Formats: sequence, structure tokens, C-alpha cells
Amino acid sequence: MNDIQTRMRGILDAEAEAIRNIPVTDGYRKAISIITEHVATRGGKLIASGMGKAGQIAMNIATTFCSTGTPAVFLHPAEAQHGDLGIMQKEDVLLLLSNSGKTREIVELVDLAKALNPQIPLIVITGDPYSPLARMSDVALFTGGAPEVCPLGMTPTTSTTMMTVIGDVLVVGMMEAIGFTIQEYAKRHHGGYLGHKSKQAAGR
Repeated sequence: MNDIQTRMRGILDAEAEAIRNIPVTDGYRKAISIITEHVATRGGKLIASGMGKAGQIAMNIATTFCSTGTPAVFLHPAEAQHGDLGIMQKEDVLLLLSNSGKTREIVELVDLAKALNPQIPLIVITGDPYSPLARMSDVALFTGGAPEVCPLGMTPTTSTTMMTVIGDVLVVGMMEAIGFTIQEYAKRHHGGYLGHKSKQAAGR
């Protein structure tokens, strides 16, 4: 039991330290400005995409944006090559997640998206500031590249934690940018505990 507790504390410490070391840059202001302009002002939406574990985080970020007043969808990069890219419209924004910054399906998605809409802005969350995706982006947000806590150093663990935190920063930034209220939150949450709690807070 003590070995398990020691290992657990080590993992918690490693991931907490990785989060503390996420680079805080002007990229966050730029990213929120782009999303505000294209989604809140022009009526577009945010399209989040990633492959594998990063894709699961992208999906979570998209649903969190939706629940907090910023329309967003998840686009699977493989399905995008089979017609789903048609969800993209003129004023949309792409949010792409790739720890390596060179995931083949995501790089290909950029090429396809640019062929359909050359002006679409690209926001990238990656662990490699010198990667192909970082160079392609309008804004690149870096995780800091801390090693995975997986004993093999392979399984996305620390990297996906940092992607989630960066997504949270963007979501909260957008809530503040658009002045998202508890009343608006309640309109989007009709069931479950959050629905009940938000309606009480909104006086409904």
C-alpha cells in the first residue's frame, strides 16, 4: 500500500509541476481574440480536432465551449477526409491538438481545410514549438513538453493533462470575453445536477 501511495504522490507531483510550467504567453490573448472575432462577432464556430488521446481531449474542449456560450464541434481528422470536412464554414476557427505537432492526420487536415477555406485561422496546442503544426498556425500554445508519467514514457498522460488545462484557460477566457452569465448557462443546462443548480442560481 505504501508503495502505491508513494507512486501516486510522485505522479501527482509530476503532473502538478508540469501544469505550473506551462508557458504563459501572449498567445492566449491572441487565441481568445481570434475566437471572439470569428465566433462571437461573425457567427462562426470553433472546430476542435485531434487524433487518438488528443482527439478525446479536443472533444471534451469542444463540448465545454458549447456549454459556456461558444458554439463548437469536434471533427475527427480521419472522417474529415471522407466528407465530414463539409461542416466547416467561412467564419470558423480550427483548434488542433497534437503533442508531437506532426500527427499525420492533423497535418493533412490543415491542407484540406486550407484548400476549402484558405483564410481559416489555426490555433494549435502542442508540445513542440518547432513542429510543422506550430509553424503552420496563427497561434501556437505550448504545453511545455514535460515527460509523460507513464513508466514507458509513451502513453499520453501528462501531455493530455496539460492540453486539458490549456483548453480550460481558453474556455474561461472566452466566458469572460463574451460576458457569459449564469442565466445563459442555465439556458444550456436543463437536466442533471448542473441544470438544477444553475437554474436556482439564475432565479428560474
